[in-house]
Amino acid sequence: MNEQRFGKILIVDDNEDLLKAAKIFLKRHFAQVDTETNPDLLPILTHNENYDVILLDMNFTKDVSSGQEGFYWLDRILELDPSAVVVLITAYGDVNLAVKAIKEGATDFVLKPWENERLLATLNSALQLRQSKLEVNLLKDQKQTLQEDIDNKFKDIIGQSPAMQKVFETIERVASTDANVLILGENGTGKELVARAIHRHSRRNREAFVGVDLGSITTTLFESELFGHKKGSFTDAKEDRAGRFEQAHKGTLFLDEIGNLPMALQSKLLAALQNRQVTRVGANKPVDVNIRLISATNMPIYSMVYENTFRQDLLYRINTIEITLPPLRDRVEDIPLLADHFISYYSKKYNKDIRKASEPLLKRMAKYHWPGNIRELQHSIERAVIMSNHNVLQPEDLFLNKMGQAEKSEENVSLEHLNIEDVERILIRKALQKHNGHITRAAEELGLTRSSLYRRLEKYGL
Repeated sequence: MNEQRFGKILIVDDNEDLLKAAKIFLKRHFAQVDTETNPDLLPILTHNENYDVILLDMNFTKDVSSGQEGFYWLDRILELDPSAVVVLITAYGDVNLAVKAIKEGATDFVLKPWENERLLATLNSALQLRQSKLEVNLLKDQKQTLQEDIDNKFKDIIGQSPAMQKVFETIERVASTDANVLILGENGTGKELVARAIHRHSRRNREAFVGVDLGSITTTLFESELFGHKKGSFTDAKEDRAGRFEQAHKGTLFLDEIGNLPMALQSKLLAALQNRQVTRVGANKPVDVNIRLISATNMPIYSMVYENTFRQDLLYRINTIEITLPPLRDRVEDIPLLADHFISYYSKKYNKDIRKASEPLLKRMAKYHWPGNIRELQHSIERAVIMSNHNVLQPEDLFLNKMGQAEKSEENVSLEHLNIEDVERILIRKALQKHNGHITRAAEELGLTRSSLYRRLEKYGL
């Protein structure tokens, strides 16, 4: 059985006979062996192909013996790709030059005429070094992303309500698979925490969890951020950088706020997911990626498909399994647990001796609508811990906005006691309920444009 070959080798030498002999021998051992007599083509060759090892002659016809042309092209190669592995071809009398070149960044050198077995051993060692360099670069990118993106303050999902028990059961069932998961829920319900929980309980848990907020990425940076870029491909591309897809290779890629992705970019994302390949900006060759995809959105994504603002084929690709997170108002029994957790955390953070929330405060919190969900509860507790002078938080310690207080009783309250914002919020909610979340129909009934309605939905946390 033939051993599987891998590795891409480029040989640059002005001796055509040497190139032919080297290619005949090496193509039996490596996946790809390219040859070139003109070193001026090196920038084009290295741009079009990711070579693992470049075998470079030190002396060309323009510069027969000094080795300066070899030094020049060594510098150019390393400038184009700092991770490049260059093995020099040199004559016996140029060994001192070769040693100097190694100090300048070359990996090794071979003497000509060479022995085939020694050449093969040198290239195999160089190939291993190349793989190590690529792995180190990927780890650096992953580490940078993790440092920027991961918030380790609250790793666990807190809740004992029946609604959350259903969520836990679904996580347990899907985590061990590689099925794509779509998490639906209002802002602040903990969609990223669920995504991390799925990753932690998956077979990929030793690999990276890489998250990206698609709602915050501009159209111009979308491809660079997700697919990566080559050095010099645009003004600020000062070095090669792996995109989020590559950083998540063998791990989990979390695409948050996927409903905010413009239609023009949805096709590019769909192509990457279908082909399991990405092409860095400025590169010509695709890179294979192996990821587990988890997406999330607070948008009415099915209505968006109906309105042709979200691709149906992309929705089919991302939602093999759906998890819908309940808003906090539908899991009121979890509020005491969440309050205790955040009180404990912020008491330690701010060096305060606050032990718990009082019963009157818990009752007040249970009646509140929490339009911002758990995130609003967290921020409210933090503010209360900072400002309170009590060992037990009291109702007066917690600031709750009028919108959330009015929500619970909106069905029974008289409109004459409400301000314009309260009335508008109630009308929007009723219109959405009447049309089953259909944005266009609700907007038409309210006399608004779709974009105006979306702005109000965001404003009121609906």
